Amino acid sequence: MSLPADIRLPEHIAIIMDGNGRWAKQHHVPRQSGHAKGAEVFKTIAKYCESLEIKALTVYAFSTENWSRSETEVRYLMKLFREYLDDAFTMDSNSRIRFLGEKSRLPEDLLALMKKLEDDSSSNDGMVLNIALNYGGRAEITGVVRKIAEDAAEGRLSVGEIDEQLVSSYLYTAGLPDPDIILRPSGEKRISNFLLWQCAYSEFIYMDVLWPDFTTDMLDEAIVEYNKRNRRFGGR
Repeated sequence: MSLPADIRLPEHIAIIMDGNGRWAKQHHVPRQSGHAKGAEVFKTIAKYCESLEIKALTVYAFSTENWSRSETEVRYLMKLFREYLDDAFTMDSNSRIRFLGEKSRLPEDLLALMKKLEDDSSSNDGMVLNIALNYGGRAEITGVVRKIAEDAAEGRLSVGEIDEQLVSSYLYTAGLPDPDIILRPSGEKRISNFLLWQCAYSEFIYMDVLWPDFTTDMLDEAIVEYNKRNRRFGGR
């Protein structure tokens, strides 16, 4: 489908890329094949969002809980992230790429690629592409509480200054609007520790399709559905 010319586009779309393992099982291929197909879909959707001039796209690539998966699967995912980052250096894109999450547990070579990509894309003025890697919403909020407490203890701010705006300024997504849409394919209907602070007034859209089968037409459907919602933000 194509979007109507007068459609109201969301500023910020967040996606929980779910269903790679189930897709692989359905197609009788290794789980790694599902992740590889999912990575290709991610590239397609990111380019499409950039073409729509979406302000920000945030994707959930690897959660703090994903370390509990098998060592083989985690090792493959890290390899896949490296390959994606290598490819990203040659992509024709004006997006600014940022990584959300706790970086200390990630491999050093992957961290070096992440930093180079963030630095090299920092002057781009297109869409902000946030990749949540070793990310957890509770961990993010805990880190914010710790940093605010440290700043208050050292006199950089007073307790009376702490409000919602201040908390938001300490988040990984500081400076960006909160997600208008949080989209989850795969048929699951839960938030899975994703953007817990930022999702307060997001529109949740669930789709019964596994991420490797997700298409740009499906994203169009989600945007059309978003336009049908009456966003009152707690008002009448």
